Parts: sequence; C-alpha cells; structure tokens
Amino acid sequence: MNKSEKFTLAGGAGQMEGVIDYPQNDAAPRGIALVAHPHPLYGGTMDNKVAVTLMRTFVSLGYVVARINFRGVGQSEGVHDHGKGETDDMAIVHAWMTEKFPGLPVALSGFSFGTYVQTHLAQRLAAAGTPAERLVLVGAAAKKWEMADIPADTILIHGELDDTIPLTDVLDWLRPQEIPVIVIPGADHFFHRKLGHIKSWVMQLWGRGGLDEAETDTASAD
Repeated sequence: MNKSEKFTLAGGAGQMEGVIDYPQNDAAPRGIALVAHPHPLYGGTMDNKVAVTLMRTFVSLGYVVARINFRGVGQSEGVHDHGKGETDDMAIVHAWMTEKFPGLPVALSGFSFGTYVQTHLAQRLAAAGTPAERLVLVGAAAKKWEMADIPADTILIHGELDDTIPLTDVLDWLRPQEIPVIVIPGADHFFHRKLGHIKSWVMQLWGRGGLDEAETDTASAD
C-alpha cells in the first residue's frame, strides 16, 4: 500500500495545499509525476476522481506523485488566474519536487483544464532545456483553452461521448501535429464507469513510444 502526506508550499498567490503519494511498499521512486486537476470554477479539485486515477496509475508505475489544489480551491490561497498563474504554481511544484527528489525524470499529467496547464508547463520546461519525460493528458481541453503543442509520444485519452470537450475538437487540435488519441467507447467527460480504462491504457503504453497500428479502440487525427 502506498503512503500519502499533505504539504503546503508558497505559490505565486499565497500558500498552496497539496499531497504527495509515494510508490507502494516504500519502493525507491523511478520518477516524479505531477498531476493537475480540472477547472476550479466548476468544482475541480486535486481529489477529482480522474486526477486520483492518474495518481494511482503513476504510483503503480513506481512514481512519486504530487497534486495541488489550484488557487482558491480547498486551502490554496488566491483566485483563479485563467491558467497562467496555475501554470506558474505548477512550475513551483516542479522545482520543489526535483529538489526534493534529485536526478529523477518528471512526467506531467492532467485532466480537462489541467491538460492546458500541463501542456504549457511542458513547453516551458522544454525551452529551459529540462523537458518532461512524458505527458499523459485525459479529456484534453482543446478549443476550450489555447493548448500548447505537445510531443509526439504524448499519451492522450478521451471519451467517445464527451459533450464538454467533443472528440471532434480534440482531433482538430491534433490533426496538424499528427498525434493519435485513445478513444474510450461510451465514456463521457468524467469517465463514469470507465475509469479503469485510463489506468490500463497508460500502463500499456508507458514504456512505448506510441501506438501500433494493431491497437484497438483508437482514433487517429488522420
């Protein structure tokens, strides 16, 4: 069983509230994962069930995982900053975690609004010469927010019946980049009764650079 610990950290608008989850059985972590939650003005928190599923997935992969509540959520201070301040805060968490666990690669993951934050953080890290190991994006907020371009080996998972961020919008965003997306049949935006598919696909694809032509339940941007 993995252990968790709460933390507070100074962010750009005051104290941030967060949780670190450690690999099972006190194993030495193989990497760091940062998980970002959905839109704070619509009830998104670090305890959102999709964000927790992503955390548990990375813990199973042997990663130490950090989640925070964005500004104005829970005990995190400040007010919603439309993504910019939230990206700044996640960058602070990145710097803190890499200092706390030196030498480990860092994966970035997010759900819905959290995907906007993580694509922009990934862009910053790449520009600074310290790129993320990989991105995992669920319910990517295409057309809702101005998403940054993403690396070719990004793992994207989306619900077929998502009416918050329609699959067609995601494909329009991905088409110029020629990046594929895993489509979960029958899944809505919050993956009701479908959460297990998120973990199983990430576990399948984590050690690989992309999708094989033989993969099922996928839609490409072609």
